[in-house]
Amino acid sequence: MEYQFSFEPIFSNWQLLAKGAFLTLVLTAIGSVVGLSIGTIGAVSRAWRLPALSGIFTIYVECIRNTPFLVQLYFIFFGLPALGVKLNGWEASILAMVINLGAYSTEIIRAGVMSIPKGMLEAAESLAMNRWQSLRYVVLRPALKNVWPALCSQIIIVMLGSAVCSQIAAEELTYAANLIQTRTFRAFEIYLTSTLIYLALALFVRKILQFIGQQFIEGRKA
Repeated sequence: MEYQFSFEPIFSNWQLLAKGAFLTLVLTAIGSVVGLSIGTIGAVSRAWRLPALSGIFTIYVECIRNTPFLVQLYFIFFGLPALGVKLNGWEASILAMVINLGAYSTEIIRAGVMSIPKGMLEAAESLAMNRWQSLRYVVLRPALKNVWPALCSQIIIVMLGSAVCSQIAAEELTYAANLIQTRTFRAFEIYLTSTLIYLALALFVRKILQFIGQQFIEGRKA
């Protein structure tokens, strides 16, 4: 019997897809803001070899970058309760995305910090700037400008990787797609639709990140 394509059951459940897409964006936004903040601290700590912090971030980066995101997610959701830390699917997903993006952005931003010529730091010292003033006014903005495209790509990768959060019942886009599939048995239609939605989300987020880069990193209007 020839398969009959029908997208009507998919469209009748558009609210679930819209909610899943929205929650995917929320996960990405929270993970990006907190993850990049951690990454900035880690990058400066490693690039400037700050006592204690440098070693801690080195271990953190190596552990996260050399283990699968799904295993990290499972450890947070299923493993931490053994230590008395119980998180729901939403909280575990946010924490996993923050930790993952923080590790990768640490190395990306560190590359930007290391790319700043020593002459700029020497000029800052000649103006009686301390280390933190040099970081704020001389190092950080040019460093972020150099690596912003790489950071944007990493944020997109983390957003797409959030699909595995459906495994712990976080109600993001893939969770919604799986739920609709179990109700309608229209696997081709629902996963094609969710693929197109992920594509649209990735393009949307990239545009937002490019705008942020133009406005606040490069210092010029879009």
